[in-house]
Amino acid sequence: MLESIFDSAKAEMQKTIEALKHEFSSLRTGRVSVKIVDHIRIDYYGTPTPLSAVASIGSSDANTIVITPWEKNLIKEIEKAIQVANIGVNPSNNGAGVILAFPPMTQDQRKESAKHAKTMAEKSKVAARNVRQEANNKIKKLEKEKQITEDESKKAHDTVQKITDETVASIEKHLAEKENDILKI
Repeated sequence: MLESIFDSAKAEMQKTIEALKHEFSSLRTGRVSVKIVDHIRIDYYGTPTPLSAVASIGSSDANTIVITPWEKNLIKEIEKAIQVANIGVNPSNNGAGVILAFPPMTQDQRKESAKHAKTMAEKSKVAARNVRQEANNKIKKLEKEKQITEDESKKAHDTVQKITDETVASIEKHLAEKENDILKI
């Protein structure tokens, strides 16, 4: 029964790390990533549809994203959706698709982006600690109901803390890597 608590805590904390990685992918580094347009949806015949479902998305260089719709009549719709999404660049239309030309990041933008990454990492740490709290409460309940001994409870709390420490260390490692990517010119 303690193993299921540990497994559940590990799984939840792993989800926290995966969510952080996904959030980090939306941050701009020195090289623009096509993931910056992942959340954009367009009106495709009355249905909100992800941009990636109606167009091919690629980057031609470090600062340019090229979006080529499979149906040419969607170009205006894509431009409108990008303007509404407010991703920091105005789309331009070349007749065959939409081009997003991002200016190189300034040092201030890089610092701001790194600060945003720290905020994201801190939220992930809080989520991991909440998982720890949940697991510890389950352990306390088992001890209170006399299903485990006090010694087993102490060892279980230590195990949960170890899992939490490993998760926080992983979050710190991912943050350091992302900050290095962002601040590298």
